Order: sequence, then structure tokens, then C-alpha cells
Amino acid sequence: MTYTSSLLRLLDERGYIHQITDAQGIDALAAKQVVPGYIGFDATAPSLHVGSLVQIMMLRRLQQTGHKPIVVMGGGTTKIGDPSGKDESRKMLTPEAIGANIASIRTVFERLLTFGDGPTDAVMVDNDEWLSQLGYIELLRTVGPHFTINRMLTFDSVKLRLEREQPLTFLEFNYMILQAYDFRELSRRQGCRLQMGGSDQWGNIVNGIELTRRMDGTELFGLTTPLLTTADGAKMGKTAAGAVWLNEDQLPAYDFWQYWRNCDDRDVGRFLRLFTDLPLEEIARLEALEGAGINDAKVVLANEVTKLCRGEEAARTAAETALTTFAGGGLGQDLPTLEVPAEGIRLAAACTAVGFTASNGEAKRKIGEGAVRIDDEPVTDPAFLITVDGGATRKLSLGRKKHAVLLSG
Repeated sequence: MTYTSSLLRLLDERGYIHQITDAQGIDALAAKQVVPGYIGFDATAPSLHVGSLVQIMMLRRLQQTGHKPIVVMGGGTTKIGDPSGKDESRKMLTPEAIGANIASIRTVFERLLTFGDGPTDAVMVDNDEWLSQLGYIELLRTVGPHFTINRMLTFDSVKLRLEREQPLTFLEFNYMILQAYDFRELSRRQGCRLQMGGSDQWGNIVNGIELTRRMDGTELFGLTTPLLTTADGAKMGKTAAGAVWLNEDQLPAYDFWQYWRNCDDRDVGRFLRLFTDLPLEEIARLEALEGAGINDAKVVLANEVTKLCRGEEAARTAAETALTTFAGGGLGQDLPTLEVPAEGIRLAAACTAVGFTASNGEAKRKIGEGAVRIDDEPVTDPAFLITVDGGATRKLSLGRKKHAVLLSG
């Protein structure tokens, strides 16, 4: 359909829209007034990873088109754990650990959103503020009658866990009720009218809309993004070496930059639309490049995303490091480093220690394939002992794109 609001036009043009509960309704509302909208993020780690970036960018688009982003940190729901897309239960975190995670995660949002007291300024709230105040009997009596076990068993988050014969605890089973209650509470407290999220959150969003309609008579809306995978079918934000974290403390800027620089050619245009603010005309030009030219587009992608998430200085330093390493054959200052003890370190262990591989077994396979080099010379013995003289440095490489600096310990 043709949208009249700048919000839905922008989301549509850049590829964010998968499903909308009432497209005409939210389009008309967004065309005539400021729409507060929210996305929830659980605080299970000190950082979100790249898989959450599309959701953060949706809040940025909301603000860019004159609406109000509400970032909901799941201080309460993190105590339970969302079963969506999970094969096993999450480990239980202490309130102190959850609070520390929220403080760390906030730093990324502060780069991408403008917070304040204005009508379109972003706000961050913690759902523990209201969920912790709910008495269990009160919750069961007030909210419980609006949910049936029959319907709850039809949701993918429940069905998949049961089909795989993985345990689903009663604690996790209640997650969807609490998320629905969040939407109702945000509607009352913040005037929130829109919840956005990934496609796996569709059922939870619809639950919140129906609960609020039944209890308060308020009309709310939901919008989800497509399931985000890379062109080869891999889940966004995951690599062989682990998660691609948004926070600097969890992943150095150079590694973050390299993740985008190394993306599949087929993903460049889509990623530029989703994760950068570049004009669509410029994106169309970049994604049309062929041959070696597409690498220039990947550098632009890496620079733009790193600039948004880590700042201009981090993007500049990462790009310079890449240029020094690849074009000049030298060692860039922003490469990951590893201090080698006086007695040395075995090659396979070094590959795992710098994050090139997830295990020594994987490292041994890569070394056997001839993919690992020391100072640009291939080494095929996993047990090769690397030593570094005092004050010297050596370069460890995996393939053409992964490099690290070895220092004397």
C-alpha cells in the first residue's frame, strides 16, 4: 500500500516492515500526531549484539520522522527469560548484574538516539519498575483471565521448545503475559501506541494489543521486521568466533568494523538501507558497483555503521588500520593484540586466544588447511611454538582478512 505518514514511508523504503497489525490505522495516526513507540530489550549481557541493531535503528527512524522512541529495558522480564527462539532456559541473573548490564547497554542507545524531556526525545524505562510491584495473586486475577492455555500453546516460542523436547519452565511460560502487560502499562504511563520488534515477537505484541483493548479499551498497534539473516542464511550477529557485540568493552572497534567490511556482496545494499543514514540514491549507486568496486561499498558500510555505534574516531582508526594492514603490509595500531609469555605459545592456542577461532580444534583445522600465517609466512604445524623477543612484534593472520599483533609478555 501507499503510506501517507513519513514514518511508514521511511520504514517501508528501507526494508524494515514485515507485518503490521493495522497498517491504515497506524499510518493515519502517525500522519496527524506524535506517536510514542517502544521496543523492549532484555539485559542478559553487558552489551547487545548486531542482531539487535535493526531494532535500535527502528527507534532511530521513529525519532527521525518526528515521533517518540521508548526504550524498555527488561529489568523485570530478564529475571524470567524470553523463550522465543531459545532451545534452553537462560541462567538466572542477580538484580545487581541486571542493573550493571542495563547501565552498560545504555551507552549504545545514547549514540543513536537523542534523550531528553521533549515531545520527541527518547526515554529509557525499566519494566522492573512496575512488574516488581505486582502481587502474584493480583496478576493472576487481573491479567490471567485474558489468556487461555490453548492459545498460549500455539505460539512458536512454546511449540518449538516442546517439539524439540526441550524443557520449558513455568517461569518462562509466563513471559508472554508479562510482555503483554508491559504494553498496557506503557500505554497508561507514556501514552505509547506502537510496539515494534522482530518477527519472532509478533505473538507477544498481539497479546499486548488484545489485553489493552479488553482491559482499557485503548487501540494499540504492532509492527515487526523480517527475520534478519545474511545472504548465506546465517543469523545476524553471530560468527565462528562468537557474537558481534555493539559495546567496545565486549568487541574492539576494528573487529566490529571488519564484520561489516567482510559481509557478503549480496548483503551490501540491504545493510546500507537498514544500518546507515545514507540517502537512498547513494545506496542505489553503491550497491550497483561490480567487481572490485563492491569492496568500496563495503568500506563505506563499515565506516558508516562503526561511526554510528562507536563514534567517528573509532571508525577512522579502524579504517586506517585496515588500510595499513592490507594495502601497506604493515601492522595497524587498532588490530587485536595478544601478549605472548616468555616460554611462548602454541600456534593453535594463539589463534583461539585472539578470537580467530572458537576452539583449538577449529584452529588446528585452519592451520592444516594452510590458512594461518606468521609474519605473512604459512605455518602448518598446530604445535608450532611462537616466541616474541622483548620489544618486538609479530603478525598472526588467518586468511586475508583476520590479523592480530603478537607482543612480548
